[in-house]
Amino acid sequence: MFIAMNRFKVAPGHEDAFEEVWRSRDSRLADVPGFVEFRLLKGAPQEDHTLFASHTIWASEQDFENWTKSDHFRQAHRDAGDNKPLYLGHPQFEGFSVVLDA
Repeated sequence: MFIAMNRFKVAPGHEDAFEEVWRSRDSRLADVPGFVEFRLLKGAPQEDHTLFASHTIWASEQDFENWTKSDHFRQAHRDAGDNKPLYLGHPQFEGFSVVLDA
């Protein structure tokens, strides 16, 4: 199992718009081999940002990598640049291999 996360520092006052981007996007993840689950996580507001994380679970790291090279990925991210004013800096990617599952 593999977990892929992207962290976003969302500018104050843009949290609702950021959430709507994720609610309204056509991710097509359900059609991707090896996809297990998606969550959008929201942290407590800080002085200069609110931390969000996209969290996906995959059957394997190879399934995740295959998705990043797919047309599904390109379609899901085609408008990503339009949303840059909502967050500070670039998203930070973190990938994890699951070593214990209880």
